[in-house]
Amino acid sequence: MAKIHSHFDHVGSYLRPQALKEAREAFAQGKISKEELLDIQDRLVKELVHHQVENGLEVISDGEFGRSWWHLDFLWELTGFEAYQQEASYKFHGAKTRTTNVRLNGQVAENPNHPFYRDFEYLLSITPAGVTPKVTIPSPSLVIKRDHRSDLYADYYESWTDFLDGLAKAYHDTIQRFYDLGARYVQLDDTTWAYLIQQLETYQDQPEQRRIYEEIAEDDVYVINKALEGLPEDLTVATHICRGNFKSTYLFEGSYQTVAKYLGQLNYDIFFLEYDDERSGDFAPIVDIWNGRDQVELVLGVITSKDPALEDIDAVIDRIQEAAKLIPLKNIGISTQCGFASTEEGNILTEEDEWKKLRLIKTITDQVWG
Repeated sequence: MAKIHSHFDHVGSYLRPQALKEAREAFAQGKISKEELLDIQDRLVKELVHHQVENGLEVISDGEFGRSWWHLDFLWELTGFEAYQQEASYKFHGAKTRTTNVRLNGQVAENPNHPFYRDFEYLLSITPAGVTPKVTIPSPSLVIKRDHRSDLYADYYESWTDFLDGLAKAYHDTIQRFYDLGARYVQLDDTTWAYLIQQLETYQDQPEQRRIYEEIAEDDVYVINKALEGLPEDLTVATHICRGNFKSTYLFEGSYQTVAKYLGQLNYDIFFLEYDDERSGDFAPIVDIWNGRDQVELVLGVITSKDPALEDIDAVIDRIQEAAKLIPLKNIGISTQCGFASTEEGNILTEEDEWKKLRLIKTITDQVWG
């Protein structure tokens, strides 16, 4: 079976309906049961799937309606992690996040009772024929020397390499479990590369300090590729390289050039890349990210999910043609640069705004790729 490639794709998250926010708050206060919350969540996911299909998407998600954060809810449900409250919030430009984080509390392993499996099985059950349901989870790189999540590795592993191997196996087993449940498209979301861009640029004239971040990049490549080893041939695995997305703000900036050589080594089928403003730099790095791989697609995030204003169609088509001078047009897709709600708070736009954005992308892809 061929890999899934759609020039019209979406990163995954959608604005949470008010009814879902109210239900999650009622559950947190003990006013409704988990079953009642899931009933409401399922009903709203079903409506979301209908809207996605209605707007022309052939790859759909559950909008990440079952989680509060794009990454932490997944990680704290893996065996070997626990949630805790740290002192500081994440340093977004112009907004303050909640202080939730995760840390090791044992050896990492796939959790056979992970709640994301249940959410996927429901999504699969309501997906129309001819449409592909996509799973979105955070990359294992989010754990590797990021925000203190791997600080306690020596309490549970004999060596750093043992920890990396254990993390890779936990991810491999989790992705395989999704496949066994019927998933044929899994996406690993990743802010680590944008973090590394910033650190590598900051220390470009300090080789010893820079080497610390080069080693993190090398460890990330090692773990990701080890996690992807031996997965079924008909499974499409994507990644979204993100610069942060919270209430229409961001975390990081800088060109992909600094990390392009590492991204070009990753054995993904699809790369979602942020290109909605000047923070992302020019298209030059896509040559090294694509790395001459005929079956690899780069989905350029030239439409912003942070602002309701609609982009000019001709200007977007000009940007696509600019990228097509560097890599083949058939290996390019477009999307928003990120989801609409990487956390349950969501970006500063309306549900109708997000559908207008997606209809714009559909119009452009129809014009460019027919």
